[in-house]
Amino acid sequence: MNDFQRSTKSDGAALLPTLVRLWPYIWPADRGDLKLRVVFATVLLFLAKFATIAVPYTFKWATDALAGRGTAPVAADNWLAWAFAAPVVMTLAYGGTRIVMGVLTQWRDGIFAKVAMNAVRRLAMLTFEHVHLLSLRFHLERKTGGLTRVLERGRNAIETIVRMVLLQIAPTVVELVLIVAVLLLHFDWRYVAVIGATVAVYMWFTYSATQWRIGIRRKMNESDNDANAKAIDSLLNYETVKYFSAETRETARYDRSMARYEDASVKAYVSLAVLNAGQAVIFTIGLCGAMVLCAYGIEHGTNTVGDFVMINAMMIQLYTPLNFMGLVYREIKQAVIDIENLFSLLSRRPEIEDRPGAPLLQVRAGTIRFENVSFAYEPARPILKGLSFDVAAGHTVAIVGPSGAGKSTISRLLFRFYEVSGGRILIDGQDIRDVTQASLRAAIGMVPQDTVLFNDTIRYNIRYGRWDASDAEVEEAARQAQIDDFIRRAPKGYETEVGERGLKLSGGEKQRVAIARTILKAPPILLLDEATSALDSHTERDIQDELDRVAKNRTTLVIAHRLSTIVGADEILVLDHGAIVERGTHRELLAQGGLYASMWNRQREAQMAREILATVDDETGAPNRNPPEVMNEPAAELLPAADAAE
Repeated sequence: MNDFQRSTKSDGAALLPTLVRLWPYIWPADRGDLKLRVVFATVLLFLAKFATIAVPYTFKWATDALAGRGTAPVAADNWLAWAFAAPVVMTLAYGGTRIVMGVLTQWRDGIFAKVAMNAVRRLAMLTFEHVHLLSLRFHLERKTGGLTRVLERGRNAIETIVRMVLLQIAPTVVELVLIVAVLLLHFDWRYVAVIGATVAVYMWFTYSATQWRIGIRRKMNESDNDANAKAIDSLLNYETVKYFSAETRETARYDRSMARYEDASVKAYVSLAVLNAGQAVIFTIGLCGAMVLCAYGIEHGTNTVGDFVMINAMMIQLYTPLNFMGLVYREIKQAVIDIENLFSLLSRRPEIEDRPGAPLLQVRAGTIRFENVSFAYEPARPILKGLSFDVAAGHTVAIVGPSGAGKSTISRLLFRFYEVSGGRILIDGQDIRDVTQASLRAAIGMVPQDTVLFNDTIRYNIRYGRWDASDAEVEEAARQAQIDDFIRRAPKGYETEVGERGLKLSGGEKQRVAIARTILKAPPILLLDEATSALDSHTERDIQDELDRVAKNRTTLVIAHRLSTIVGADEILVLDHGAIVERGTHRELLAQGGLYASMWNRQREAQMAREILATVDDETGAPNRNPPEVMNEPAAELLPAADAAE
């Protein structure tokens, strides 16, 4: 853990280290226009505070003019002396300085908004980009919801820090310094001591009370989250609640959570009242102390009534920003923690990185070679053990085996989502660790078993395969994937929204979109991971024929569970416990009578049972005269022509 992380974890409020890390985004080296905005906003900040200090002065001069005791400097110009002594003129000056103060403050905020939001945007973009660079292992270990919350809270925290520190705390500090200077020049050190003590006690009380309130607020938020989670859980399981007539039980369960929230909320409001009351008492004592000093001066002729009004106005102006200090402290404390989490995410190094000066992968033929490849997600549990095989250019090799044999791990290693523990993987003689990841993945087309689509249109999801493809090319890819007719029957056609994760489409429709996407990409190497697993038997045959056509003259690696889909492969590798236990053609493996033949027979038996059930009418139990077509025919019909002839 670095010093920054230690400091933020120690009290959650290490503001200075956070500002140091944020500064390059507030003062970006490549944005001269934003630097000018920072400078201009700083100038406006000081001008606004000078105007703020001038407001009590004009109030004082107007009061003295009304009281007939002007204390403006005597000048040779009688007109100027008259202006300072005229109540109406001084009242107008008072209004004018207040307008100037307000305009300059809002102008400053408007000028600085571009700087703040640019910092938010740049950090959010860098984090989003960085998250995509992190390894698959990281994403599998993290909850997506938690990760997006880190991004969201970090983005909001940057805005909070900039707004609170630069637009609240900094102006308050400047104003306090100016007030101290005015008190020393216009009054004496006793006023400075009273106000200094007031501010110190005020800030101490605010800090202590806010620390106490944070614990109460945390309990209130936890109770609120618990009640909300129970409500959502119950509503999502609406049918289950009805099945068991559990409405009363669910209502009572929800009410218990709301009772805890009620109790915590009452404590939160009471604690807020205590905080506000304490702040008001402390500040009023300080205000009265300063005004008593001024009243004493008026009695002894050293001060005027205008001075009395001036000290009151200055203190009241200072009270407004001080009154927000509890909120500012709490918000900044939480923001620093959120930004620390964001920076911690940014500081995490990707597990897989391109080597310096790594060249692009040059695919000449598309030959794949696994040389003695070993791999383990965890050292104590090896997945692949000395795996060696070749996929010749333009050939198809299928990998089958029981669950947990390591089939999907092979595809992840080929895409370089993980680094091999031993051995190497070559494409056309090039170690994939020596080339750029982008060029490697551009050369491989993937149709996964579990297709997840973007929450956008069908056209968008197909075009994802090749972003510069024309609409005609997108539609041609859909036709080849046997989904064009379905799309055109939809009311919005290719502009149909697929919903979150593609949930508006069936499993087969999503799979065909994924196939169309890969067809559009037209890569030299194909990787099919249970590509037809979500399709019905009739559609599977159509898609399989199309995949066979697409795979022609392409190097193809197929990970399969349905053995009927890979009977025509040039070679089949049977994987078990991370090692190749059998290899050969479909015909050769059946003849061996080993694991592959056992898997084949089990799948046939299961399919035959489904065929028998399919011939029985669901309603009457009588034979069905029109049984549905099934995927697996008798073994002889599944064999290639040469095998069936024998």
